Amino acid sequence: MLHSFKGRIRLLTTGAALAVMLAAAPQAFAVTPKDTLVIGLAFDDIITLDPGQAFEFSAGEINGNSYDRLVRLDINDTSKVMPDLAESWTVSDDGLTYTFKIKQGLKFASGNPITAEDVAYSFERSVKIDGPPAFILNQFGLKKDNITEKAVAKDPSTFVLTVDQSYAPSFVLNCLTATVAAVVDKQLVSQHVTNDDYGNAWLKSNFAGSGPYKIREWRANEVVVMERNDNYWGEKPKLNRVIYRHMKESAAQRLALDNGDIDVARNLEPNDIDAVSKKGTTITSTPKGSVFYFSMNQKNPNLAKPEVVEAMKYLVDYDAIQATLIKGVGEIHQTFLPKGLLGAIDDKPYKLDVAKAKELLAKAGLKDGFSVTMDVRNNQPTTGIAESIQQTFAQAGIKMEIIPGDGKQTLTKYRARTHDMYIGYWGVDYWDPNSNAETFTSNPNNADDGTSKTLAWRNAWDIPELTKETKTGFLERDSAKRAAIYESLQKKLLATGPFALIFQQTEVAGVGKGVKDFKLGPTFDTNYVFNVSKE
Repeated sequence: MLHSFKGRIRLLTTGAALAVMLAAAPQAFAVTPKDTLVIGLAFDDIITLDPGQAFEFSAGEINGNSYDRLVRLDINDTSKVMPDLAESWTVSDDGLTYTFKIKQGLKFASGNPITAEDVAYSFERSVKIDGPPAFILNQFGLKKDNITEKAVAKDPSTFVLTVDQSYAPSFVLNCLTATVAAVVDKQLVSQHVTNDDYGNAWLKSNFAGSGPYKIREWRANEVVVMERNDNYWGEKPKLNRVIYRHMKESAAQRLALDNGDIDVARNLEPNDIDAVSKKGTTITSTPKGSVFYFSMNQKNPNLAKPEVVEAMKYLVDYDAIQATLIKGVGEIHQTFLPKGLLGAIDDKPYKLDVAKAKELLAKAGLKDGFSVTMDVRNNQPTTGIAESIQQTFAQAGIKMEIIPGDGKQTLTKYRARTHDMYIGYWGVDYWDPNSNAETFTSNPNNADDGTSKTLAWRNAWDIPELTKETKTGFLERDSAKRAAIYESLQKKLLATGPFALIFQQTEVAGVGKGVKDFKLGPTFDTNYVFNVSKE
């Protein structure tokens, strides 16, 4: 036993070995290493780390710290974007052409130079891979058959993007802060192409970026290791590495934080937040651009009845959920735009009303109720909220079976439209109201092979008129008029949409002693760790 322990100590010189120790032997340390930030986080939602395909919260955070874009959201003033790889940009008078000048002398982590050709290639591969986030680029008329003409390297330092309509420039630039617009190393990725997949299989668990950290390793449901990128063009991270340990249980994170086995606990539940606070642990929090909801697949004939959709919104005990399950980590919010975004409203017309729900079910010809399933990611507060809804549904005769699964399982089923009901979070992909409007109130093609796989599409909600109205929002350049469009969309979805919005998330983290400058961003890909240091 002693020999084994000494052997592990000698292996501390490599990030991978340290990751193994932290994942497999959490009690091996009393204090985490000074040059390493160790974070406890449930990241079973990660399916891939390819920035052209990844569309999950945890993957967004990893890629936000490891891949650069042309522009980034200014987290100190979210009404603005700031330069990243681009040093400047211009928009043509007709609003169709965006020209970006790339900073000179930059390198990827591999040592390869960053050029406009890498930018053009990154846009091309994201569109042609056609993963879940591709619609962010597709909405500008960027398609598989025209992307090489629309996203062009004019010369090594000039990238030109041509869009199909004169959009509000802020909308276009906000979209380019999304992970799908991250820039990958063309030379490196091209060496790992299989069957014309643009390196998609290889990038699932490998790295080809230029950000402050480089991804060293990802083992599903175990550990993610990031190491400092010494070729990073900006201020270098103060720490050598950041390690994410997959920890699903709040109690386990609290214990690990108390013991010094982790530096930051990211999934603390209300009781554990109170407990660590009383011990003097620093608690940091920020409202996120994410909302929690459950949805009703309109392919299910019972769920397609308008009265059933409305009844279910009256069968949620919002007050009890606020008082217990989301205390400190969320605020009841029933509209699809989070507070802080242009046009967000805070209407809350629904409360638990079993009698009214029963009346509506009777009008739908279902006075004796019916049976339904809900796919639920088995973490908190998701499971707790699903169980609360299960109980209140039962009061109106609705028998709801909870189907538990990890993040990958539930998302895969949801994206295939094979669920009855789904419960979970949705976070903005870029800081603009169209981000959520485009997915909640737009469904250009409701066929199973539709290419715009929005949340409305996932739930087979066929809404041609709302889809048209949604499009007017991103073309309107007057901010007040834009806000009015999004207010209208929220009210219409609130009244008739197959989504029951429950709360807006407040992300909370417990931060251990000696950790400096750990802050949570407004979006998941702005949870930056490259500014963090340790005493």
